Amino acid sequence: MITRYFVYLLRWQVSTPILAFCVIVFARFGNVWATIVANLIGGLIFFWIDRYIFVKKSNIPLWTIKNNTICSDCGSKIKRGYRLIFTKNYDRINDNNPQFRCESCSEKKLNDLIEYGVIHQ
Repeated sequence: MITRYFVYLLRWQVSTPILAFCVIVFARFGNVWATIVANLIGGLIFFWIDRYIFVKKSNIPLWTIKNNTICSDCGSKIKRGYRLIFTKNYDRINDNNPQFRCESCSEKKLNDLIEYGVIHQ
């Protein structure tokens, strides 16, 4: 958290000359318009930087559940299928071929991912 805070402070220092330059360039349209344009340009630039600074990857696993499906491992028809879609070092949110598993196969898959070092408990 301290590292992100110092990166954020550095980002504020970088924004000052950029916004000052915009205000100087657009001052001929009046101070109000120069300020509005400078803030719009700053927003276009610094939104992405702030997003990078403040988006924190969660260590909490994210699962999705599908009812009345077939287990992709054992092939049995199940009332409820489970699929791990996101955790640290594992991201299947945009997977085009989602694979749902029964509870026992899902536990096995999770243990395999832990064993191979893909995800950590």
